[in-house]
Amino acid sequence: MIAFGSVMTQPELYERFAGPGIRRAAEGDSRVYPQGAPHAAVPIYNWVLDQAAGHDDLEALVLVDQEAEILDGDLCRTLRDSFSDPEVAIVGCAGARNPHSMAWWESEEVFASSRYRCAELDGEYMAPLLSDGWSSEPRGPEQLPAEVDTVDGMLMALSPWAVRNLRFDESLGPRHGYDFDLCRQARAAGRKLLVADLAVAQARPLGVVKDPEVWIEAHMRVAEKWDADVVDWRSRARRAEGKAAAARLLSASKMYEVQALAWAQERELRAATSSVSWRVTAPLRQVARAARAARARRGARAALNR
Repeated sequence: MIAFGSVMTQPELYERFAGPGIRRAAEGDSRVYPQGAPHAAVPIYNWVLDQAAGHDDLEALVLVDQEAEILDGDLCRTLRDSFSDPEVAIVGCAGARNPHSMAWWESEEVFASSRYRCAELDGEYMAPLLSDGWSSEPRGPEQLPAEVDTVDGMLMALSPWAVRNLRFDESLGPRHGYDFDLCRQARAAGRKLLVADLAVAQARPLGVVKDPEVWIEAHMRVAEKWDADVVDWRSRARRAEGKAAAARLLSASKMYEVQALAWAQERELRAATSSVSWRVTAPLRQVARAARAARARRGARAALNR
């Protein structure tokens, strides 16, 4: 049995995105745990893990962000193929190898099969954010599945071993770093992580980080937890590192906005220039251009004669 879980801090988002996707992917015997939470999602995710751990027939638990929609009706089959290796603990739709911090998208090797749906672009699907030039070019579905060291918390499928042996660290903060930390726990236990070809779309604004200070604090806590040699003098360096990563994210937000809006304008231009009215009025535009050119020549000659 493959179970599904999601945390609803805004139930309307779950009903619009995660809920329909889970219903699309779930099987007849799947257990679904949609749980409400006023703010922090991490404690609720741990509660979901506790519930799923009690099922003897559990094959996997799929944790889905409330703004992520599963588009693939064959998701369960893909996950069974991925978990056919008993050493695989976590499967996701995006991730990276050798991440230096929880900003895993800055790694040299990034893999992604997910897409984004931006409200600013009328819900149009966009390629993964990672492909906008501010980080490594992601390897797409043609190179999946791929073994990685961390996956994106947008969608995380956990094996029965992971469900029964791992828990999210609630001390890291309410919103950031919990997925990276869980992956580090799995790797520390000698288990594998995979990015698989899972059709998932996340609804998100064009901006990347709304709360840079919260992100920086989580960055520091994650770095301190996984660095055995941390001493007091390094806390300032950790904060500076987190600020730099947050600044890169904010810079990426602006770049992504510009690129996405340019893409939308190009799409509108293509639609306009391919319309019937555009083709019908083409002769009139040619006449108008010729008239403007003739006026410009007459004006140039008049200026020379003066």
